Amino acid sequence: MKLSARTRYATRLLLDLALHDDNTPRRASMLSESTGVTVQFIEQILKPLKKEGIVTSVRGATGGHLLAVSPKELTLGRIVRVMEGGIHMTECSRDDSACERSHDCKTRLVWMRISKVMEEELESITLAELMHDSSMLGPPHEAKRQLDNLS
Repeated sequence: MKLSARTRYATRLLLDLALHDDNTPRRASMLSESTGVTVQFIEQILKPLKKEGIVTSVRGATGGHLLAVSPKELTLGRIVRVMEGGIHMTECSRDDSACERSHDCKTRLVWMRISKVMEEELESITLAELMHDSSMLGPPHEAKRQLDNLS
């Protein structure tokens, strides 16, 4: 499974909102400046996140975007499911009608097993952990490089 740029950028944007959580909305231009994602792409990425109640927006001169859920409750699994439509290695691991061979396919079981392991791992990591535990990213000198590679 290769994550789309939308998913990687969504995670980056949500992490930025969490790190700047002082109840002051962050404008798309501010998010763009701090994450390197274009304003136009940010607006596209935020739509499904708003629909799912992960992000909220405030209108007006002092408006912008806020994280609507606690970073402790927001998992990478949820972000991937919202942005990708699920966590599946293959289409047949999501939908057994996707292939006429699904009922007796030996490899499908492997893809389903791997998809489940990936989902469990993504569900075990919260946005709060990304905010506070840079050891998840390796040695401190590598943390910035690995974060940069998330894009």
